[in-house]
Amino acid sequence: MNGETETTNRRFSSMVIIVIIVVLAISLTAIYQGVEMFQSDDPELQAQTGFYVLIGFIGLALSSYMLLQTRRRVRKFTLKMQPVTTTIVCSKCGFKNIRDFERGDYILKEMGACTKCEGTMMISAIYREIEEKGRPETARGIS
Repeated sequence: MNGETETTNRRFSSMVIIVIIVVLAISLTAIYQGVEMFQSDDPELQAQTGFYVLIGFIGLALSSYMLLQTRRRVRKFTLKMQPVTTTIVCSKCGFKNIRDFERGDYILKEMGACTKCEGTMMISAIYREIEEKGRPETARGIS
């Protein structure tokens, strides 16, 4: 699922960058035409110079704004896998063992004998830890 998300995000950003490049090319062309019209001897063409230059600068502004927003949005879309933790508790003495989640873990799964009292160890909680703005916080997934 992660691979699909990354591919979709990359395809989306590539399409946006292509649109930005096209708008940038049209804007530069409009500015060039405006300058050429200004240098001509025809007064009617000189009157249209301002229109072409205005369109060109608006296009430049929009394409640079879109480029900056796309770069910022791509940074936001990067997903970092949050660590998933499994808590194993002894039903007899209450000894608790916390380890990384492994495929096949589920709540109330028996994990063998306790190292302290030889009681039964069972998975009591599976959760992921979420870090928001530099401060670690635990969010319970299944317990």
